[in-house]
Amino acid sequence: MIDASDLARILDANRCDSVERRPFRVGDPDIEPLIDFVREGNISMPFSTDTQGREEAIIELFRATFTASEGAGEGALIGDLVRNLLASTAQPDRFVFTAEEEGAIIGGILCSRLTYEQDQRTVFVLAPVAVATDQQGKGIGQRLLTHGLATLRSAGVDIAMTYGDPGYYAKVGFKPISEADAPAPFTLQQPEGWLAQSLTDRAMTALKGPSRCVQALNDPVFW
Repeated sequence: MIDASDLARILDANRCDSVERRPFRVGDPDIEPLIDFVREGNISMPFSTDTQGREEAIIELFRATFTASEGAGEGALIGDLVRNLLASTAQPDRFVFTAEEEGAIIGGILCSRLTYEQDQRTVFVLAPVAVATDQQGKGIGQRLLTHGLATLRSAGVDIAMTYGDPGYYAKVGFKPISEADAPAPFTLQQPEGWLAQSLTDRAMTALKGPSRCVQALNDPVFW
């Protein structure tokens, strides 16, 4: 659904001297292309990698989102994980991506280094990922993931991994991979959710383990 903020962004990006305002409805032949444009996620959204002074807002996004979907215990667990990732992970070993709307953080991804001791390729795991409960279903998560993956690719990351819903992550290029081809730091509780994609022009091939994650994720409860 197109709302006032969507139209404002379109008008701001396409300045003109006058604008004709008239009622419209879905089905109008001259309006349908605009609706498709918005549905496909072409309205620009501010993304950020800046965490300084925003740590508590990022932590609260994850705590509240996971509380709403999984309960207070899971919300507290993931909130603490995000706090630890932000506080204890060295800058070269992590990326943080957030999506914003009117100054509020409405989506976030934390990515951290996954080291394969016998493999020289650079690997990062995307986890956790959250979109504010009242913003879900708008394509924000996929747009944020697409942005994050493009940034990782530009930074020279060879392979992106994640651990989640295969159907959802397939939309941004992830494919299931076996633990034999990419050993996880701990035995996976849901191995069907172990996913990967190559960020280079080379096909994904087996990673030579064992693997080691950052300290904040170094707990079997997260795997």
